[in-house]
Amino acid sequence: MATHVITGAGSGIGASVARRLHARGDDLVLHARDAGRAKELAAEFPGARTLVGDLAEPDRLSWALSHQSLPDRVDSLLHIAGVVDLGRVGELTPKSWHHQLNVNLVAPAELTRLFLPQLRAARGQVVFVNSGAGLNAHAEWSAYAASKHGLKALADSLREEERANGVRVTSVYPGRTASPMQAKVHQQEGKQYDPSRWIDPESVATTVLMCLDLPRDAEVNDVTVRPGR
Repeated sequence: MATHVITGAGSGIGASVARRLHARGDDLVLHARDAGRAKELAAEFPGARTLVGDLAEPDRLSWALSHQSLPDRVDSLLHIAGVVDLGRVGELTPKSWHHQLNVNLVAPAELTRLFLPQLRAARGQVVFVNSGAGLNAHAEWSAYAASKHGLKALADSLREEERANGVRVTSVYPGRTASPMQAKVHQQEGKQYDPSRWIDPESVATTVLMCLDLPRDAEVNDVTVRPGR
């Protein structure tokens, strides 16, 4: 039975991935930002363990996790949580920049550092669910895109560093996906939200599981998932 540490399991792509792995009997360790959210996740995924720590405060993650029981084995670390706050460069405040960079980039780097010993021992895999914004930046997406471009750099560097240890590293770049985050983006853009226009989170989950289940003679480094309609 494989053990997966997952951020962002409460909604969208993360929830779809967690449901699929839970249904096949894998062991889940679900990250939550606070104890209340951890309780909700534990109820939604019976048998799953939870870890509490605020991704918006990556400097405190090591302290938070040191007071909790960590899994001895980690077969995959799935970075799926993320935040977005659109705005023009001339209007975005340092608070907005720091929040997006902390949650989308610095926290994944810190969680990866903290779980690397278990990942190395299991010859496991790190999956970064990035974004199309990690490959191309558009007007009003500067802070979010910067965090996701940085996430690509993190994944690429980690892959080179950990190849000799047998750790596989994958970046998944979904286009617009029907999720609460996408609803928020449309609200910020002042557009009507129609989830039927965008990728179903289950389709991205299928991509993530394909990367996880690929035989050990190969790895997916980067995969882009685009809306098909």
